[in-house]
Amino acid sequence: MSASTPQESGGKVRIEPSLNKNEEEFVDRRRYSVLQSLKKLQIECSKDEVPNIALLGSGGGQRAMVGLLGSLVQLQKTSSLLDCVLYLSGVSGSTWCMASLYQEPDWSTKLETVKDKIIQRLSGPAVSWGDAFAKLKKYYYEKDIFSLTDFWAAIVITTYVKEIDEHTLTEQWSQQSKDPLPIYTVIDKQGKQLNEGDPWFEITPHEAGYSLTGAFVDASNFGSQFHKGSKKNKQDEFDMLYLQALCGSALADEDEIGKFLWQKIQDFFQPKDKIFEEMRKQQDKRRQEGLRRERGTGSGKDFAAGLKLLPPEALLPHISERSQPDPNSPATDQCYQELMKIVDMHLSVSTALDEDLSGGRMKIVDKYAEKLNLKRRTMDILSGNKLSEWINVWPFDAWMSIIKCMDLWIWGRNYNFLHKMTDEAVHSTVLKSGTRDFEDAGMLLNSPYFSVLRKERNIDLIISLDFSDGDPFMTVKDAAKTCRERNIPFPDVIIPNGHSEKPKDFYVFKGQNAPTVIHIPLFNVINCGDKIEAWRKKYRTFQGPYSAEMITDLMEVAGKNITNNKAKVVKEIRAIIGQKRSRH
Repeated sequence: MSASTPQESGGKVRIEPSLNKNEEEFVDRRRYSVLQSLKKLQIECSKDEVPNIALLGSGGGQRAMVGLLGSLVQLQKTSSLLDCVLYLSGVSGSTWCMASLYQEPDWSTKLETVKDKIIQRLSGPAVSWGDAFAKLKKYYYEKDIFSLTDFWAAIVITTYVKEIDEHTLTEQWSQQSKDPLPIYTVIDKQGKQLNEGDPWFEITPHEAGYSLTGAFVDASNFGSQFHKGSKKNKQDEFDMLYLQALCGSALADEDEIGKFLWQKIQDFFQPKDKIFEEMRKQQDKRRQEGLRRERGTGSGKDFAAGLKLLPPEALLPHISERSQPDPNSPATDQCYQELMKIVDMHLSVSTALDEDLSGGRMKIVDKYAEKLNLKRRTMDILSGNKLSEWINVWPFDAWMSIIKCMDLWIWGRNYNFLHKMTDEAVHSTVLKSGTRDFEDAGMLLNSPYFSVLRKERNIDLIISLDFSDGDPFMTVKDAAKTCRERNIPFPDVIIPNGHSEKPKDFYVFKGQNAPTVIHIPLFNVINCGDKIEAWRKKYRTFQGPYSAEMITDLMEVAGKNITNNKAKVVKEIRAIIGQKRSRH
């Protein structure tokens, strides 16, 4: 086999149907803690009878982020039920909540304080334009592969989470000792679209990889370049802001909603005065550095060392005066206007295509003719002499990269750590590609079932907190359908008539040799009465950041689903322990 053993993974790819050694050690420790928590709930069991419990948070934007926070707070308040959870797995907006929680060492032991801190941040001012712009620049220059996910992280995700978290997942986990193991989930875009093997992809503090295939690499090496199973080119570990964008890239899979992102790009670059101010500051700084060097400040050795540390664009003004045109010149303004033409062209074409789709008029020939015309017009502008002078100058170089990514719809692109390997467990087309694209798992299933349905995790109870739009049972029904197709043990899911429109707050699905699934829809007739639709309209997935009042109200509604059902959850835990006892 081409894979390494868990103990030897390091810079190697691991392809094995087993848990990472570090995760195995965590499970042993956590199961002992769960045993103590069960005793506090007056539930007697031996260590072998301790149930493996996984808590799932679905997608749903900020609604999912706030809903999960409110649910976790009540799970901890309700006789420390949270301490019985082994894994906490999320999709999309739920991962935003998880990223905030795990910033705090042992957050579950002080959840009330952590909750207040998160609410204060979400209710506070947004990340400044300058900070978001600086973060985008950092992504652009420090990463081998730049995609729309980097733009999405710096410009869009920051408007919701109200921070730029540059810590890494492994850094966060190094501070934890009393919390469930977090599992962040995305999907392999090509795997989904082309039906290539296993699209389910998980990222834990220990490993990142394909959940059902069992192909993994150390989390700190996800994004690095591999060849035939060995690390070839090291990349720094992704930060938590990027991870939240990767998990929450809901636009990555739909061509027709490209116009939304084009509008974001246009809004971002519209205030050219701010762009020019940024350029003037850089220009002044470089001129001062040049004057200091001309005056002989520092030794020749120091000067040479300094040149090596400077990014390439910092050297351009000293190589060619044309490399950094004057921001106040008419040529600069013309360049800006020409670039805005490109954005306007793409926006108008995207809008026209969207109107065709919404009206049911799929004009395939016209669609491709318009795209070809758009490419030609774009290239005409790009070939202009004045624009070519700017093509390698920040921020226009990043701008052009964004436009190229928009044209090809590149999201979440990373090096493929399985490139050129030979292993029958992995689909052959996955092994051939040098890169893979990853996106929001909600584009396939809006709940992270397949991260916890890995056979080696031996999950006995799944608590599904569903914050989705539309049918409140779609996630659990789709999970059951996919499990039947892939021969994965899962209970039958039968929904009573009328419950999709008026769901209750607690459902249990059981089956032979399958985990028990507790499903809890966010808005239901118990906590919302006859105003379910009003709550859904108030808390839409795509809308601006919530106010402090909206956050408080949503947390209260989500919390009721836990407090109202504490006894039912405990009952199911007891039943699982009884089943395990009877088998011994």
